[in-house]
Amino acid sequence: MDFRSDTVTQPTQAMRDAMANAPVGDDVYGDDPTVNALELWAAERHGFEAALFTTSGTQANLLGLMAHCQRGDEYLCGQQAHNYKYEAGGAAVLGSIQPQPIENNPDGTLDFQKLKAAIKPDDSHFARTTLLSLENTINGKVLPMSYLAQARQFVDEHGLKLHLDGARVYNAAAALDIDVKEIAKHFDSMTICLSKGLAAPIGSLLLGDRAFIERARRLRKMVGGGMRQAGILAAAGKLALTEQVGQLKIDHANAKKLANELNALDGFSVNADFVETNIVFAKLDESVDIDAIAQQLAKDGITITPGNPIRFVTHKDVSSEEIDVFIQALKKTL
Repeated sequence: MDFRSDTVTQPTQAMRDAMANAPVGDDVYGDDPTVNALELWAAERHGFEAALFTTSGTQANLLGLMAHCQRGDEYLCGQQAHNYKYEAGGAAVLGSIQPQPIENNPDGTLDFQKLKAAIKPDDSHFARTTLLSLENTINGKVLPMSYLAQARQFVDEHGLKLHLDGARVYNAAAALDIDVKEIAKHFDSMTICLSKGLAAPIGSLLLGDRAFIERARRLRKMVGGGMRQAGILAAAGKLALTEQVGQLKIDHANAKKLANELNALDGFSVNADFVETNIVFAKLDESVDIDAIAQQLAKDGITITPGNPIRFVTHKDVSSEEIDVFIQALKKTL
């Protein structure tokens, strides 16, 4: 059992079979039929003109930011945004794009008054503010649909583009019980990670209009992301989006179960009402030696990431029954 992240999911047997039998070509030349089919299908499925298959969510976000912004431009985002905090500063280092982070509200949203105040005047002293980037889900929280509509109105009023880091956007759609296209329609561009809860081994998609994707395709080559017989990976990505989406609601139910079980343990505090998708945060009392607990659990084949608060992520490779086993092992260590 591995609770560190849903990135640890193993590909399904159907994915392995599809990868072994995928028709392939050279994607840099644009003639890998499996990649082309995935990009065409994904664009139509999510309501965009075009799509680009990339190696990772980090790369997809980087290409999106660089395709939207020129050198010296600025994008607005949250302090907790993955493409600001956890992607090695790529937009600044490789794109010369200045991030302007805004403190996230407890529900993951960004205050529009603070965003408005952060937009720079049209003056040579300042970077040009050109883009607002949101993340859904963020720390497991789902952005309300009403908020997305407000964000669309906000960027239209201020002449900005709107990008979604949608690494777990399918989790958001599952939690809201809506079609993912209802989320996507508010954005100029969006990323989708195929290798988290959707269980593909590698890959993310970047979606937008044709001109935007063509810029991103050129940038992908520049940063070393051009792949050759990538259809082997794209075949699994298609199955991630067609066969694994239903699993996410099971993951969410397991996360809620895990939250309730943890909250019943001495030294652990979880607000189960805050668990909206597949991510659980638990606060620990000072008496809990989480490093020692992690080492003991590892002997039983259970992997966690020590911290306070500590994050647990549910996914297809952790069943409800295995959560019971984990809780019993945790009780033993306590």
